[in-house]
Amino acid sequence: MKKKFFSAALALSSVIVALCSCARPKSPLDASTIILWEQEDAQVAPYIDSVLAAFKNLPENKAIQVVRTHYQTEDLRSQFQAASLAGVAPDLIMCPSDTAGLFAVSGFIRPVDGLIDTSKYNKAVMQAITLDGKIWGVPVSNGNHLMMFFNKKYAKTAPKDTDELFKFCATDARAYKLDFCMAFDMGEPFWLMPWLAAFGGWPIDNKTPTLDTPSMRSAINFYLDLKFNKKYAPPECDYNCMDSLFKEGKTAFIINGDWAISGYQQHFKKDFGLGLIPKVSSTGLWPAPMVSGKYFMISSGIKPEKLGIVRRLMEFYTNRDNQIKQFKELQRLPSLAEASKSPEITGSEVSRVSMEQISKGRPMSMATEMRAIWDSARNYLGLATSRKLSVEDAARKMQENAAQKISEMNR
Repeated sequence: MKKKFFSAALALSSVIVALCSCARPKSPLDASTIILWEQEDAQVAPYIDSVLAAFKNLPENKAIQVVRTHYQTEDLRSQFQAASLAGVAPDLIMCPSDTAGLFAVSGFIRPVDGLIDTSKYNKAVMQAITLDGKIWGVPVSNGNHLMMFFNKKYAKTAPKDTDELFKFCATDARAYKLDFCMAFDMGEPFWLMPWLAAFGGWPIDNKTPTLDTPSMRSAINFYLDLKFNKKYAPPECDYNCMDSLFKEGKTAFIINGDWAISGYQQHFKKDFGLGLIPKVSSTGLWPAPMVSGKYFMISSGIKPEKLGIVRRLMEFYTNRDNQIKQFKELQRLPSLAEASKSPEITGSEVSRVSMEQISKGRPMSMATEMRAIWDSARNYLGLATSRKLSVEDAARKMQENAAQKISEMNR
């Protein structure tokens, strides 16, 4: 693996390894104890624990322990890297596919080819976890994509395009005296990518960053127009901010991920609505959210005698009954092809709209170069949207910085 990555990760490991190891039981681990790390929202924890409890209650699993530990998304990535280098990695992690490429080329995770029958899962969700001809994870859900949600107290349907959205913002939103018409995390590049696609761009071509483009400049200018000219979106607002504005009824629309659906349903009940991110009227193009899913990934350091238990756990977690249960409780689309065809799924409005949004999305790249692209885009997007850097300079520096980071990774 690349020298600079390993030196940085080794430096991290001395600081983090104590934190990693504290998640493990103090007694010696044996082949019947599985360590699982995940980065789900707190509302998902009861579902995970219920499935793990059901797995343990099977007669053949009475002696098995599954120890679950939660981390924030970026913490899971850094801690798993450090723990892998230090030889104390968990047996399993459950997370989106965007880090899988880095873990795979670093030798931190092992392929699941030959261990699991991957043909049982939806083809698209498997493509998002395939790199260099190998499959690096078992899909727990299908999607992990952005959508538009709305409060039916203010809007009866989702706008079909930005002309319709902006008309609502200029009239109805003001009549309701909302703080803002819409909200989404403008500082996080994951939310930028659908709009970038709607202006004709995408952040990567094979393994080459494509950030300094007219499409990127148009997407950032679109942000600036929403924030400072039209004032339809808050000028400074992260994930927690946008979520609070929506839940408190201070904005009519929010762009958020499928992971938030069940929480919003519980909060708004009959007033919760969902739809597609509206087409950009000026280009005639639909925003294309990145699509992947959540996946189990197996540590390359797992003891061979644990593989059988891990396989049983992953198969149980993603069996038909649990995939349908997951949809009912979390509103996440199944990764298992058989479950996707069940009437519980096909008859749901959430499933219909979510699948339509997925059809307009694009698979999230597993290429390791995406890590450099995410980091560079996040930095310069923030500078541009806070008007500390011109749009032209921000797009240029995004590209230069990403290219430099990729070059350093490949040394």
